[in-house]
Amino acid sequence: MALRDYLAGEVAADFGDGLVTRREALRRLGMLGLGVTGATALLAACGGDSGASAAKDKAAATTTTRPPASVGAGDTGSTTPAEAGEAIRFAGAGTQLQGAFAAPSSPIGNVLVIHENRGLTAHFFDVVGRLSTAGYAALCVDLLSREGGTASMSDPAAPPAALAAAPVDRLLGDLRAGIDELLRRSPTHKVGAVGFCFGGGMVWELLNHGEARLAAAVPFYGPAPDHPDFTKAKAAVLAIYGALDSGVNATRPTAEAALTAAGLVHDTKVFDGAGHAFFNDTGTRYNEQAAKQAYADLLAWFGKYLT
Repeated sequence: MALRDYLAGEVAADFGDGLVTRREALRRLGMLGLGVTGATALLAACGGDSGASAAKDKAAATTTTRPPASVGAGDTGSTTPAEAGEAIRFAGAGTQLQGAFAAPSSPIGNVLVIHENRGLTAHFFDVVGRLSTAGYAALCVDLLSREGGTASMSDPAAPPAALAAAPVDRLLGDLRAGIDELLRRSPTHKVGAVGFCFGGGMVWELLNHGEARLAAAVPFYGPAPDHPDFTKAKAAVLAIYGALDSGVNATRPTAEAALTAAGLVHDTKVFDGAGHAFFNDTGTRYNEQAAKQAYADLLAWFGKYLT
């Protein structure tokens, strides 16, 4: 699935779930480059505004939120807050990149974290902090660094539009710079990657472009490329999906077939009752039970293939 198509589908899903109005959805789709006719047809396939209130009520009844900067389930079960990551700058190709970083005094491995289509939000400062608590040096690259950084964008539609406009090679280059930075700080440890939504798609892209420094990869509900070739990758891959995430799940057979063809160690986890973005505890689709189990699975996978 092309990343621009995926990002447009995200807007349509938000509209279908009643999270944005039709007017706002059309505005965001326009920023992604869709014409009025195409955008209108896409939204029509997702239902109308009449279902918005019901969708919001349903979301409130079936999801749970908790404040950011708390330990993710699967660490120790403790409710003691984890320290959030710190903002850093580091060298990229021709620029200074921004990111969120956290590490224990003696890390057991390195993890590249790839954010959602909303950019480097506070949630991802939390995620790198959780991984640090679990023993890993973790870095989330702000893939909007070249546009001034996520924090510089006040319009919530701007980050997805900027990511859609960025060439994939540029995004991959900035992620590779993130791996460089992790290895500069912790050179004797293996590197893994985890990404969420758009970031999950970028994990697949790293594998598709043969990033052989990854020893382990965990894409959370990320859209697979249309014709993936993972034969140059070396990572052990744990693919995580929500059973209700029909759009991304349509790409799952393609990803699994490519993993098998490449001979990579891999496994797939599908969480019943969970939809897209179920791990993000700051969002309306957060599913606490699925998020806890998925994080425990992630730590077990990294424990096996990164340490």
